[in-house]
Amino acid sequence: MIQLRHLRYFVGIVDAGSLSRAASTLFVAQPALSQQMADLEQRLGVPLLHRSARGVRPTPAGLLLYREAQAILRHVEKLPDLVRDSGGEVAGAVSLGMSSTVASFLAGPFIEACRHALPRVNLSLVTEDSESLKSRIGAHGLDLAVVFEQEAAPGQPHMPLFRQRLFLVDRKKLPGHARSVPLQRVAALPLVLAGASNVLRRVLDGAFAEAGLQPNVVVETNLLSSMLAAVHSGAGATVVPVGDFKALLGRGALVATPIEPPLHLTACVVQDSDSAPTRAAEAVRALLASVITQLLRDKPPVGMEPVPG
Repeated sequence: MIQLRHLRYFVGIVDAGSLSRAASTLFVAQPALSQQMADLEQRLGVPLLHRSARGVRPTPAGLLLYREAQAILRHVEKLPDLVRDSGGEVAGAVSLGMSSTVASFLAGPFIEACRHALPRVNLSLVTEDSESLKSRIGAHGLDLAVVFEQEAAPGQPHMPLFRQRLFLVDRKKLPGHARSVPLQRVAALPLVLAGASNVLRRVLDGAFAEAGLQPNVVVETNLLSSMLAAVHSGAGATVVPVGDFKALLGRGALVATPIEPPLHLTACVVQDSDSAPTRAAEAVRALLASVITQLLRDKPPVGMEPVPG
């Protein structure tokens, strides 16, 4: 019979990439950990790990088990919250992903709002690019994520929050202090852009293709911090859904100019479609919408606007 410790050990080994590192992280002696894995493979009748001098990686069967084990372990971790959801004050743990761009202006205000409005909710914040966060949602690794989308992913529950205009960002102002920059000029500049799978890059590539333009991409990176660091180094300009860098330490010298014709991304809250959210997750989701509504009403970041319709 497979036990939960087998699954915890197996996930820990795959995450660590080696038995020795996993043994240290799980606080289990390496020989005992190896024996547990041999026992698990014998019970399932298939090899789960490729072992080599460089470490371990899952076999195809192991990868399937890894994904299912993550889901099972997360369900087990959520059981206390589900039991407590029968009534009373909202409490429990919620894992929230936030794209690095959204986090640059939303993480601080939202954490503060959550601390006051949901004091018994233990919020765990993960910051990555949107595609990585959506993959984590699909693998049951997060409860919620705030990501940028061009259109909703099929079968993935989502709630639009706001729309954000895209800006060209460089170290120097455009000639004549232009208030906007045509897409043709953007394509001619050396550009630091996200990789081809990134939603922002897909929007840009579609706009370039429609206009018959070939962009001059010199560097690819998916994180806002890396993009801005490359711009600061003089590698080129970038395009991001951020129009004000005052909240980012050391980024005040950058100049953001809106692109014409206007290009936008939509920020949405996405969640796991395979399991019912806890009361705590629902409360965090509702609070996100409330914080965004207040931002839009009071003093929205540059380029941020309500979703049309």
